[in-house]
Amino acid sequence: MAEEEHHKLIEYANGPSLEEINNTVEIPKSGNFWKNLLAFSGPGALVAVGYMDPGNWVTSIGGGAQYGYLLMSVILISSLIAMLLQYMAAKLGIVTHMDLAQATRAHTSKGMGIFLWITTELAIMATDIAEVIGGAISLKLLFGIPLVVGVALTVLDVFLLLALTKLGFRKIEAIVVTLIIVILVVFVYQVIIAQPNMAAAFEGLLPHKEILRPGELHMALGIVGATVMPHNLYLHSSIAQTRQFDRNDKESTRRAIKYTTWDSNLQLSAAFVVNCLLLIVGAALFFGKDTSQLGTFSNLYNALQDHKMAGAVASPVLSTLFAVALLASGQNSTITGTLTGQVVMEGFIHMKMPLWARRLVTRLISVIPVLICAIIYHGKESALDSLLVNSQVFLSVALPFSMIPLTIYTGSKKIMGEFANRKWITILAWTCTILLTILNLQIVWESVKGLF
Repeated sequence: MAEEEHHKLIEYANGPSLEEINNTVEIPKSGNFWKNLLAFSGPGALVAVGYMDPGNWVTSIGGGAQYGYLLMSVILISSLIAMLLQYMAAKLGIVTHMDLAQATRAHTSKGMGIFLWITTELAIMATDIAEVIGGAISLKLLFGIPLVVGVALTVLDVFLLLALTKLGFRKIEAIVVTLIIVILVVFVYQVIIAQPNMAAAFEGLLPHKEILRPGELHMALGIVGATVMPHNLYLHSSIAQTRQFDRNDKESTRRAIKYTTWDSNLQLSAAFVVNCLLLIVGAALFFGKDTSQLGTFSNLYNALQDHKMAGAVASPVLSTLFAVALLASGQNSTITGTLTGQVVMEGFIHMKMPLWARRLVTRLISVIPVLICAIIYHGKESALDSLLVNSQVFLSVALPFSMIPLTIYTGSKKIMGEFANRKWITILAWTCTILLTILNLQIVWESVKGLF
């Protein structure tokens, strides 16, 4: 009977978050700072992936191409907000032994739980649409595969995920880190070749009043909206629990929070660097030129080998490396999106599926609108790009539904005990939450206005 239960496709789940990997990664009982940091490193990388996914690329490169280094400060502020939110998400998981979905379900009604589950699932699918589009376009750029075929092929990454789950969670973390390094190396190389004005780039890290002009503000909103994503909060609150530490010992809990925060901040710093490099590439190569042709991945790919656009450094090598980094980014987001989907399904509605099945369902649902769009518009990338932008707008709608509960729960002494947020962190968290909610509503409003 137990054997029969084990093979069910859909099971009831009300146990630890992502039970298969929860409390499975050994950590040293003692040791120096670096040994402990290495043991706790990994979850931050999976979270950082969401801050450098294909949805960020067009906004960051476009921001540099249109406004030079002006919006560097927006990337910095977005990254600092992300560090705060991810710290709170990880702490919630470590202290309460619940992920954000489980905690929300425990403190809301069943009806509200179902509503939030649907909203979060749609946000995950919106994120997945960006990965489908990015993956299909990178396959077209690298191998000449038609977009419609490329979109269909992205479904096959379920087999990649199935293979990865057999390796263990630590190996998955290592693969994600490797792909992040690939992306980082590609754009460091491109920045070196582009020979940017680094003094102007560093000066751009300081906010300038010009950002408040309509065009600059619109682009800044796009960068913020593409950076902070709701699914990362659910994911981090779960995978922060993968390390083996004494859940009943306050000192052990405090240690886990410390090193998990270090891991998160270091990995998000890497994501910050990648997004800065994207903007610097856009500014160094394309600022002052006709940016109307840079709105899609293919146009960016072509521009990198066009001497009229990218200048003397233009070459097929730059274009190919760009496409390789895009493919790596899409694959990374595939792994994290699937894990998040399982977290919210188990947490909100207590339903559990094998990761490969969860991946297949999410990807098939995400592929349908992309395939329809690709077929109707005969594989035109501009149509897929519009779909990608609209998917990012939906993420803006979903974000407050995860930020507000997170801020409430981590600030509550009843829920967090002595680990509740300090007063200054609570004030900062609510400021960021309100600010991001207003900014995201602004993005939605502008998108709606654009329809009429």
